[in-house]
Amino acid sequence: WDNADFSKGVGTTFYQEFPTLNTAKPPFVRDVEAKVRQYLRSSYSAAWTLKITWEKAPAYGAQTDVHKTITYQAILTTDGYRSYVLMLYQEGGMRWDYTRLAATNVLIGYT
Repeated sequence: WDNADFSKGVGTTFYQEFPTLNTAKPPFVRDVEAKVRQYLRSSYSAAWTLKITWEKAPAYGAQTDVHKTITYQAILTTDGYRSYVLMLYQEGGMRWDYTRLAATNVLIGYT
């Protein structure tokens, strides 16, 4: 979630926290649990989840091109013992023109 440039007034970032230890779980958290179970083939019950959304984020270094924006999310979740991150991108993937970015070693995801 690096190299987004919100200085031109285009795009926004927001978050929503879901503390679910000993409480009813909303559909969003149940969906996150299902994804973790599916991808890792293990049992998982979230105690806390954070959804961060970058909406219509333009790339840093391409300030003149505010039309190639991207919407993506990072979802952090833990059961108090294990923690996971889900990275979700809008359909079509990253739409930034990476050839115009200052960095040449562009990576989508995390290492």
